[in-house]
Amino acid sequence: MDSTDRRIIAALQKNGRQKLGDLAETVGLSPTPCARRVAALEDAGVITGYGARVDQAKLGLPVSVFISVELESQNRDALTRFEQAVSRMDEVMECHLMTGNRDILLRVVVADLTAFDRFMEDRLMRVAGISRMRSSFTLRTMVRRNVLPMG
Repeated sequence: MDSTDRRIIAALQKNGRQKLGDLAETVGLSPTPCARRVAALEDAGVITGYGARVDQAKLGLPVSVFISVELESQNRDALTRFEQAVSRMDEVMECHLMTGNRDILLRVVVADLTAFDRFMEDRLMRVAGISRMRSSFTLRTMVRRNVLPMG
C-alpha cells in the first residue's frame, strides 16, 4: 500500500459517498486509475464495506452499556460458543476478546433500563459458560472516531 492508497482510504473514511470523480481529484488521479485502486483495496479486504453513521439516540437507543464477561473456561470451543451466541443478539454492537482480568468486553445498546434488564435476563444470562459479568453505563461519549489514523 502506497501513499496514494492511503490518501484514497483517508478520503473514503471521511466521505464514503463521494463520487469517483471527486475522489480521484482529491487524491490526484484520473478516474480510471482511481477506480482500479479502490477495487484493489476492496478485493484485498482493506476496504471492508460502506455504511451510514447513525445517531443511536435518535433511533430510540440512547443507552450504551459496556459489559465485562468472565467465562468459566477460555478454551477455543467455549470462546466459539460464546461468540456464536452473542453474534445473534442485535443489541451487541461490539464483542472483543480481551487480555487482563476479563475475557470478553461487550458494547450493548438499548432503549432504557427496562430493555437492558430484559436483554440481560432473557438473552445474555442464558448463554452457557459465563461465570461473572459486570456492567458499566456510558454517561456520555467524549470522543468517537470513525476515521482510522493514516499517519
